[in-house]
Amino acid sequence: MKITKQEPLKPWSWWRTGGPAEFFCQPENPEELKEALSWAHKKNQEVSVLGGGTNVLISDEGVKGLVISTKKLSTLHIKEEKETLKISAEGGVLKSNLCVAFRKYHLAPALFLSGLPGDVGGGVVMNAGVGADFPSEFSQIVEWFEVMTHQEIKHYNQKEIEWGYRWTSGWKPGVIYKVSFSWPLEKEENLNQKIKTSLKKRRASQPLSQPSCGSVFKNPKGQFAGELIEKSGLKGLQKGSAMISEKHGNFIVNLGNACSKDIDHLIQTIQSEVKNKFNISLETEVHYLGKWKNRERFYKT
Repeated sequence: MKITKQEPLKPWSWWRTGGPAEFFCQPENPEELKEALSWAHKKNQEVSVLGGGTNVLISDEGVKGLVISTKKLSTLHIKEEKETLKISAEGGVLKSNLCVAFRKYHLAPALFLSGLPGDVGGGVVMNAGVGADFPSEFSQIVEWFEVMTHQEIKHYNQKEIEWGYRWTSGWKPGVIYKVSFSWPLEKEENLNQKIKTSLKKRRASQPLSQPSCGSVFKNPKGQFAGELIEKSGLKGLQKGSAMISEKHGNFIVNLGNACSKDIDHLIQTIQSEVKNKFNISLETEVHYLGKWKNRERFYKT
């Protein structure tokens, strides 16, 4: 497996911003992933995992240590077992491909997965979800998952993990490299029409044609982050080529040549203004990756 130096990371980020990785690799199977983790351990290098690149803001100064892209860990297996659909997916499988698998059997999880960016490993990390349908987040469809470190592979059943709103805990450190999903083989009525309606609504309300990370902030309890941002008069605010979307307040878009520091400036501006106006502290869904002053997000394997 090839480990490159000073690999540009802009192409790997949905925001299309950020500096290079000090070291970078793309394992294609579990053996290569283990090799990468062992290399980092022996070299005493920090490890950062880059999945679909949706909910990350990569520092303009780059990322120290080894960045592991899980994009090529993309094997997916489907089977029917005792009136239940079982899907085994490597961490780099896109949520869109998982959606296709559920949709083929006309099952309810396809609805919340439709239009959801990123991969399944990241989906577990942040308990990804959307909307009020059931199911509406990963915790409701995950049966178990496996985490790899340089030493071992750990198996976690769904109930062994603490699942919260856009977060999980109880499994780190390591890399989520395999996830098993399970759902009863009970067809959801009018599923295709529901998906079409959902996607039409997303296209109408979100700036899907511009580079962004999706939703920047978690919704506070009983509130919508986008609504709070819009009521603060922040839609359309720019810093360099980064802009708070005029279409949806909870999206920050890259108009062409934005820097990560400009996006971070807007994030902090939003947090400050919403706090001043509503006394609500907005928490980001975005994970900061790389060399950020007072914002190191590294973990050791």
